[in-house]
Amino acid sequence: MTVTYTMYERFRLPVSSEQEEEEGDMFRDYEHDDSPHEECGVFGVYAPGVDVARLTFFGLYALQHRGQESAGIAVANNGEIFLRKRLGLVSQAFSESDLRHLKGQMAVGHTRYSTTGATLPENAGPMSAESSLGTIVVAHNGNVVNAPELHDELLAEGVRFQTTTDSEVLTRLIARAPGSTIIEKLRASLCRCVGAYSLCVLTPDSIVALRDPNGIRPLCLGKTDDGWVVASESCALATVGATYVREIEPGEVVTINADGVHSDRLEPARASAMCLFEFIYFSRRDSQILGQRLHLARQRMGEELAREWPVDADVVIPLPDSAIPAAIGYARESGIPYSEGLIKNSYIGRTFIQPDQRMRDMGVSLKFNALPEVIEGKRVVLIDDSIVRGTTSRPIVNLIREAGAKEVHMRVHSPPIMWPCYLGVDMATKDELIAANMSVEEIANHIGADSLGYLSLDALIRATGAGDQGFCTGCLSGSYPVDATGSIGKNALEVSNLITPKVPARIA
Repeated sequence: MTVTYTMYERFRLPVSSEQEEEEGDMFRDYEHDDSPHEECGVFGVYAPGVDVARLTFFGLYALQHRGQESAGIAVANNGEIFLRKRLGLVSQAFSESDLRHLKGQMAVGHTRYSTTGATLPENAGPMSAESSLGTIVVAHNGNVVNAPELHDELLAEGVRFQTTTDSEVLTRLIARAPGSTIIEKLRASLCRCVGAYSLCVLTPDSIVALRDPNGIRPLCLGKTDDGWVVASESCALATVGATYVREIEPGEVVTINADGVHSDRLEPARASAMCLFEFIYFSRRDSQILGQRLHLARQRMGEELAREWPVDADVVIPLPDSAIPAAIGYARESGIPYSEGLIKNSYIGRTFIQPDQRMRDMGVSLKFNALPEVIEGKRVVLIDDSIVRGTTSRPIVNLIREAGAKEVHMRVHSPPIMWPCYLGVDMATKDELIAANMSVEEIANHIGADSLGYLSLDALIRATGAGDQGFCTGCLSGSYPVDATGSIGKNALEVSNLITPKVPARIA
């Protein structure tokens, strides 16, 4: 079996180390807008006779919101595996020429937002490794808490790492595991992994999709006329014309190949612990999870918020775009008119051009503009999905006041975030979390709001409509579904001196 790598460097002009560092920091500079950032989106397709690379491209396009740092596609073609990946958005990472050269019967794809490992070309996913079964490629959504320990063991066994990601540790662990089938290798390796992982694995003859035993990160299965599709979210199925079949269950592994679709279990499912922020913010609102359309679930969050935190006001406005459904629900339940009072520039964070310091000082006005005709002289209820550090909330409140608001009452359709996430979300450290260090009243004063109210955890879970379904509430309650006490941060594999020199894969 052979694998051909085409990395970012092959398609770029020569740049200085300073430019390299600037490009690597680009996304963080523009994306630290105080929202939690989810790690990745994964996609896989088995469809002989179809342009699977193109299908994967559009599947990743639908999952772009889950990660904007890099994108990659791998295809299997008669025993050979071809992999191309680059920094940038999906639209920047692939050209028509790329897709024409990625021919095969099946493919996996990946969009990345990093929670372990910096934004470097070699850290782009998916990851590949040689195994006794041939080349395997792994697209990973989640975070392996004990990756540094596993990395150290593999390093001692002579493994040479090329990245600083937990995804490569996971991939090499699977590749080196004993077993005559991919299922046996997965069963022998993943039992050693602590944390969250939803995977799409490409082998020379199969697509394998699986979730960790707690089902922390989502993954679903769809059907096309010509084959099968797996994706982080159902919105990607709709984009490529696939029919939603079902969610892949926690602890389940689904194999798709010429023999059809087969389900196995790596180990018994544990208490289900879907990340609650998939409902609140991460997943696209047209996706469905646990049988619930998220747009409607978020409207119910807004209704619950209005019942818990009523206020006399004239207009309800959302922080676009993620808080729109909850604002609709709040307005409907409260009887206060809904209007869009803030307009978001969706593309300001998608440029390589850095603002100068004066523009940085302008802060939120780069990303949002207020509509004085909607706000002036009004008592405003501002709906947002979360407050992490408070760095965006204060400028937003100021922007609304400058547009003429008499009062600004902020309502948040999640509970206060008081603990870090170790399971696939780039949240913040405890010292950076404003709710871990201030009372609700102090936060209101800090951001300049006349009042502030958070949705309670009980009301949030009720609004999901998921019944007795269990959720991961670690960042909200401090109770995690796995032992995360050993987590040592996003750059653990870079600062721990465990990593060998980075050697990006290239084609000669």
